[in-house]
Amino acid sequence: MDFEQLTLPNGIKVVHRQIPSPVACCCLMVNTGSRDEAHDEHGAAHLVEHMIFKGTSRRRAHHILSRLDNVGGELNAYTSKEETVVHATCLRADYARAMELVADIVLSSVFPERELLKEREVVLDEINSYRDSPSELIYDEFESMVFGTHPLGHNILGTAESVRGLSRDRLMGFVAQRYNTDQMVFCSVADVPARRVLQLAERHLGHAPCNPRTYARARPLSYVPAHQSLDRGTHQAHCVMGAPAYALHSDRRHALFLLNNILGGPGMNSRLGIALRERHGIAYNVEAAYQPYIDTGLCTIYFGTDHHHMRRAQQLVRDELERLQQCPLSPVQLARAKRQLLGQLAIAAESAEALMLSAAKGFLVYDVPEDARETASRIEAVSAQLLMEVAQEVWGQRAMSSITYI
Repeated sequence: MDFEQLTLPNGIKVVHRQIPSPVACCCLMVNTGSRDEAHDEHGAAHLVEHMIFKGTSRRRAHHILSRLDNVGGELNAYTSKEETVVHATCLRADYARAMELVADIVLSSVFPERELLKEREVVLDEINSYRDSPSELIYDEFESMVFGTHPLGHNILGTAESVRGLSRDRLMGFVAQRYNTDQMVFCSVADVPARRVLQLAERHLGHAPCNPRTYARARPLSYVPAHQSLDRGTHQAHCVMGAPAYALHSDRRHALFLLNNILGGPGMNSRLGIALRERHGIAYNVEAAYQPYIDTGLCTIYFGTDHHHMRRAQQLVRDELERLQQCPLSPVQLARAKRQLLGQLAIAAESAEALMLSAAKGFLVYDVPEDARETASRIEAVSAQLLMEVAQEVWGQRAMSSITYI
């Protein structure tokens, strides 16, 4: 069954898919993330995400936290470079309760000063926890090196100094300017009739004043490959290698997703997993990732190893990248790789929450969800020659950057 959709007069898109399940999922996705912050707002998007749980014009923090917890449901949120998402999971009977709560905290938060004083400390502790995790911190430093002073190069949490400088007025101004109604998608997957969903949406979302976006996101700066080796005093050495990649609208992104899965996807038989872990036993954790954005993208390869294995591990990674650039996959290898990725996507789609979040992103970026059959068709159409071309474009030695914790 396809998603049914409606755009409210204020610009908020409402999309819903009815499925037979006792569990209901819904979310409100806002096309605003850390890349939308001004130079003196670093960390604002993430702090706003925290603060919307701390009080609305109708509820205090305790009432927000208890509203779904009391009926066994879950309420959560996250901030990325380009989105802020509040999502809820509950029993079907509590669907209306979940939608009203999600709408209330996104559209009617009041940012109590007393709660802000406390929540700043929570975020500062979160920032410090990342500093204690080199395998996560190194990604932030790599993105900062690749994107430079552009907001995509800022870590999502902000810095201790910037977070301390964010006042209540500043946060409310950020929401007023950046939480635009034409950049919001309410999406749900639940055994609830679409007519009922649209009625509830008009009641709980339709009252928000129309606030269309009037600014354009700054495009990333020109990319210059760079390499850094930093002494972080870690017991294990860490490395991230990578380069900018295709944006969300690129017709080559499906080929890159497939190529990335072959190289270092979640399967235990990825090429990097076989080379570094299984064949040579010099890395426990090795992975490749591809993150597309609206106007650029980023491909990364991460691994951790003993200090004396670092050069050898880097060379093994380069060998695998070179092989993908120079040696086409055989028909059997290509068919196997496609089947693996399609199987992973099909299993992921069995999660109602994953389906909901994927659909919300699709409507936000493309105005339609990417149909599973269309995705499969595009992956099946990828040729061995195209994979080599993509590997050469993204991972050519002159394009790669790297950062190492020694």
